[in-house]
Amino acid sequence: MTVVREEDFVTSISDALQYISYYHSPDFIHALHDAYRREESPAARDAMAQILVNSRLCAEGHRPICQDTGIVVVFLRVGMAVRWAGSQSVAAMVNEGVRRAYLDPDNPLRASVVDDPAGARRNTGDNTPAVIHTELVPGDQVEVTIAAKGGGSENKARFAVLNPSDSVADWVLKTVPTLGAGWCPPGILGIGIGGTPEKAMLLAKQSLMAPIDIQALRQRGAHNSAEELRLALYDRVNALGIGAQGLGGLTTVLDVKVLDHPTHAASLPVALIPNCAATRHIHFSLDGSGPAALPVPKLEDWPQVALAGTAQARRVDLDTVTPEEARGWRPGETLLLSGRLLTGRDAAHKRLTDLLERGEPLPADVGLRGRFIYYVGPVAAVRDEAVGPAGPTTATRMDKFTDLLLEKTGLLGMIGKAERGPAAIESIARHGAVYLIATGGAAYLVSKAIRSARVIAFPELGMEAIHEFVVEDMPVTVAVDSRGESVHETGPAQWRARIAGIPIKQE
Repeated sequence: MTVVREEDFVTSISDALQYISYYHSPDFIHALHDAYRREESPAARDAMAQILVNSRLCAEGHRPICQDTGIVVVFLRVGMAVRWAGSQSVAAMVNEGVRRAYLDPDNPLRASVVDDPAGARRNTGDNTPAVIHTELVPGDQVEVTIAAKGGGSENKARFAVLNPSDSVADWVLKTVPTLGAGWCPPGILGIGIGGTPEKAMLLAKQSLMAPIDIQALRQRGAHNSAEELRLALYDRVNALGIGAQGLGGLTTVLDVKVLDHPTHAASLPVALIPNCAATRHIHFSLDGSGPAALPVPKLEDWPQVALAGTAQARRVDLDTVTPEEARGWRPGETLLLSGRLLTGRDAAHKRLTDLLERGEPLPADVGLRGRFIYYVGPVAAVRDEAVGPAGPTTATRMDKFTDLLLEKTGLLGMIGKAERGPAAIESIARHGAVYLIATGGAAYLVSKAIRSARVIAFPELGMEAIHEFVVEDMPVTVAVDSRGESVHETGPAQWRARIAGIPIKQE
């Protein structure tokens, strides 16, 4: 009988979460590099380059790939011949491992989990509890698959119960364009089919834990209907032209995964869950001999990729920029920002709008007129860092606050990731503001442009407090210009037409 010690199990969970916070799996790196070499869209190619360079920096520096270090999801297959040596429940041991990993002083991970989700939404402070799925199986080992799923991709999960005669492929192709770019493509789509509603969702999540192997599948050919669907969806989703970061391009997905389960004759439950460019998961087994030994990648596994030159980029001084200057920026243009930049995301926006609606002054240091606000919740700094990884969060969550802030404060611009909704775009155009994007999945790279950081308002909000960053040559792309033209609308449309072989009309 195998005896698994509590400390070995807890240590393995903690080590695995630290490991996936800064190591991409080799299959992802190779797939993304292949897509980068094939990509013809300059904007999408540059976004992929940033993700690849960021990944190598994180592997070297042991710092998080993304500032959103995720909610922990654990799949356990516990052999029925295993005996546990310890005093805690299995769930308590998992959560102790999560706690240790997220509070590690050498590489602290951002705590994103909140309790009382429909009420006070208090941050638990250590990213516990995890979401745990346990299965008892024959055998004498404990198999663990662990993932850290960021909110940007999790928020794009979709579910439907189709009629048995409906096409799953058609539903997926109709659904993917509605996800926007907040899930940070290029990534992986997980599809769960059958069972009951909760089973389909679980299948979709489980499917994402497998290695990227779509090219190998294409070479050998499909052996069943699930594999046929994978191949069909891989080509048809990429033909949508959404591209990296939603900028338009040849590659939107690096793989499509499908798991299915027998279902009721009257039902066809289907779930879709994406994995973002910061895909993080690992599998290991415990046999009673000690903690898991995780393979240490070699830096040679990462390709040497050069970022696009800055010679053509427009340099912007955030301390002197004017609305007249911003009106000259066009969608798809690269800017390099230097100067003072404020931060703020969901909780801070709610505080600011509540003050404005009550006619009360904003905090003393939060002067927004002519300024830019960056939608970010950074990781805590270590050693000589000004700030930890500080990539953008999904901008659409701030759409409902945008018009009031633009109207009442004179805010000039916003920086986030992914597209803006119609109402926000209309407001941006009406107020002559702009919206810029930083690359999602390149958080550590972005942080290298931040020279100093200080909290200036709402410190009790933790990572959601308002900071003032001083940045130097922070790379961003114009996503919505002052006229309301959005690159997330024009880019994918152009590349969808190009992929379909339709000539693009030149202006």
